[in-house]
Amino acid sequence: MIQSMTGYGRGECSLNGVSALVELRSVNSRFFELNARLPRSLSLRESEIKEVVRAKVVRGKISLTATLQNDANGKFPLTVNVAAARSYYKLLSQLRKSLKLKEKVGLDHILKFSEIFEGGVDEEAASFEWEAFQDALQRALKELQTMRVNEGEEISKDMIARVGQIQQRLESIEASSRERIPEERTRLHERIAQLLGDKNIVDSQRLELEIALLADKLDVTEECVRFRSHNKFFLDALRNDEAAGRKLNFLIQEMNREANTIGSKSNDTGIAHHIVAIKEELEKIREQLQNIE
Repeated sequence: MIQSMTGYGRGECSLNGVSALVELRSVNSRFFELNARLPRSLSLRESEIKEVVRAKVVRGKISLTATLQNDANGKFPLTVNVAAARSYYKLLSQLRKSLKLKEKVGLDHILKFSEIFEGGVDEEAASFEWEAFQDALQRALKELQTMRVNEGEEISKDMIARVGQIQQRLESIEASSRERIPEERTRLHERIAQLLGDKNIVDSQRLELEIALLADKLDVTEECVRFRSHNKFFLDALRNDEAAGRKLNFLIQEMNREANTIGSKSNDTGIAHHIVAIKEELEKIREQLQNIE
């Protein structure tokens, strides 16, 4: 079943004192594209996260937003970067001498530089955060996929109905074409008889040959057969579990080509009206295809 490229998914997970929230938004795109806004602790895993999402999403522009809250942060106290503190003290002292300031450099001056503090690194905490994030991401992906599938089903129903309307018009075109050929044969006989007056002057075999050639030019059975074949493959692709967006776009192009050929061969007002209606339906289907994976 086809999927829409637009959707939204949200996933939450609480694990070992870590709360993770992941939100996914998907819009149309010719290719797969992921824009991730991650907490600092997950930034180095962006490539790995991209592959996890790519395994579920073939096409679309995906925006991923993730937040983490660690209730156990107090277990990992800050540490002081003594080397950085000394460097700042030295720089401030030099500045004090250069400006000939009487005030001495104190601890309150150094504390204004946040770089002297470093967060404690805890591998266990990082593991808990990654595990909670992965669970939240999978929940968000599941919800996103559900929405994309539901929208895809609605789009599929619309396109199936339009293909059905095209099929009906093709049947009308074939019926009109079959009726028209004998009419054209009679009309041509009458026209030649009027022009020449004497039917014996006309080479009957040559006339029948010309009429047969004319009938072949007017006959659109072959084009209608190919058109119906494209319709069948189109409907089969809609029911396929694989992503079929590119294949469906190709088939729409082939359908348009057959419609143009039928229109050019059929010098008939009724058939022309059917062709205009068919091309309108094909354009609506083409627009819908821009929304599917």
